[in-house]
Amino acid sequence: MTLEFAKHLDKKDALKDFRKKFYIPVVNDRPVIYFCGNSLGLQPIKAKDYFDVELEDWAKMGVEGHFHGKNPWLHYHKNFSKSLAKLTGAKNAEVIAMNTLTTNLHLMLTTFYRPTAKRFKIITEAGSFPSDIYALSSQVKLHGLNPKNTIIELKPRKGEFTLQTEDIVKQIDRHKSDLALVMMGGVNYYTGQAFDMETIAKATKKVGAKVGFDLAHAIGNIPLSLHKWNVDFAVWCTYKYLNSGPGAVGGAFIHEKHAKNKSLPRLAGWWGNEEKNRFQMKPNFRPTPSAEGWQLSNAQVFNMIAHKAALEIFDEAGLKPLIKKSRIMTTFLEDLIKAHCKIETGYKIKIITPGSIDERGCQVSIVVQKKGEELFKKITEAGFVVDWRSPNVIRVAPVPLYNTYEELYKFVEFLSGCCIWLK
Repeated sequence: MTLEFAKHLDKKDALKDFRKKFYIPVVNDRPVIYFCGNSLGLQPIKAKDYFDVELEDWAKMGVEGHFHGKNPWLHYHKNFSKSLAKLTGAKNAEVIAMNTLTTNLHLMLTTFYRPTAKRFKIITEAGSFPSDIYALSSQVKLHGLNPKNTIIELKPRKGEFTLQTEDIVKQIDRHKSDLALVMMGGVNYYTGQAFDMETIAKATKKVGAKVGFDLAHAIGNIPLSLHKWNVDFAVWCTYKYLNSGPGAVGGAFIHEKHAKNKSLPRLAGWWGNEEKNRFQMKPNFRPTPSAEGWQLSNAQVFNMIAHKAALEIFDEAGLKPLIKKSRIMTTFLEDLIKAHCKIETGYKIKIITPGSIDERGCQVSIVVQKKGEELFKKITEAGFVVDWRSPNVIRVAPVPLYNTYEELYKFVEFLSGCCIWLK
C-alpha cells in the first residue's frame, strides 16, 4: 500500500483519460483533490460548447429553434432515453428526463400510493434523505392519514449503522396485510449502503404492495436492473454521479406494465398528452403510453444541456468498466484507512459503509467520534474536497471517471497524520 503502488494502478487504469473530460476546481493556484461527486459531480468540459449551440440557435431562430435547431427543442427530452435505460436497466420507453427528483417523487406517489382502509402503510428506511420523508409525510396527510401511524421507518440493529436485508424482508412480511408501498433510497446518502433492491422488490411484490426507489445516490454509481427486478417506479437527480450540473433535470422510471396503462391516476400536464394530439389543444387528456405520459411541461432545455454532455461520457466509458474501477477504488481506500489510521484497534474514526462491494458504491462514510468538524476543516484547508454530514460523518466519494489512486493515497496519508491530533 505505497505511493508507488497507487501510481502503478493509475498507469494501468483503462479509464484514466476520462479525467481529461472534466474541469478540476483550482484553489490557491492548485487543483483540489475532489471527492465530492456524491454531492455535486464535476463539470464536463463539453458542456459549455453545448450551451453555446443552444444559445446560438435561440439567438438566430427564436421559436423556430423548437423545430429547426441543431437539436430541436420539441423533442429534446428524447435525447436521454437510450442512455438512461442503460444506466437503470430499463427499456427506453420506461425512462424519462424531467422535472426534479422530489417533484417526480410526488408525481409517482400520486399514482402508486393509493391507500385503502385495509392497505395504507409505507415502509422506508430511517435516516433517509429528508426530502423523501417530507414527500411521504405530505402525501400521507393528503389522504387524511397520520404519518406516525402510517410510515414505518426501519432502523439498524442496536450497535449497527446499516440495515440488514433480512430485517427489511421480515418487516415487509410482518405488515403484509396492511402494506401499500415500500419506498427507499437505492443507496443511503449518509452511510453509503447500497440496498438489495432486487430482494426488497421481490418481497414487496409477494405481499401485493407497490415498490419504488430514490436513486439519487445510485444511478451512475451501482448496477441497476429496474425492469428485471419488477420495480414499479424510481426517481433520481442527475447532479451527483451523473455530473449534469447544480439543479439539473431529474428523471423517472415507470415499469412498462404501468407506463402502458392509460387508466392509471396521475397529475397530468400537456406534455404528457399523446404526441400526435398534443398541439390540438383538446380538453381531454390522453396520456402517452410510456414514461413520457407523466411529463407535465415541455423539455427544460437549458436545464438539460449539461446532462447531454455528461451522458455521452457515460456512453463512451460504459457502466461496467466504471463499476469495476469504483469497486477497486473503494476497496483500496478502505484498506488504506485501516492500515494507516488503525481502525481495527478502535481508533477515533470508523468506517460505517458496508465492506462488501455489492453493498456500496463510490462512497466511504467515516464516523469521527471526536473533533469531527475540526477534522473536516483541516481536510478542506489541505486541498481535499469531501463532505460533512451532521452529526459526525465525513463522506469520501472516489469517482472512477475523474479520481486517481494517487489522490486516494495522498488523502489517507494526510488523514493518518491527523490521527495523532485526534487523540
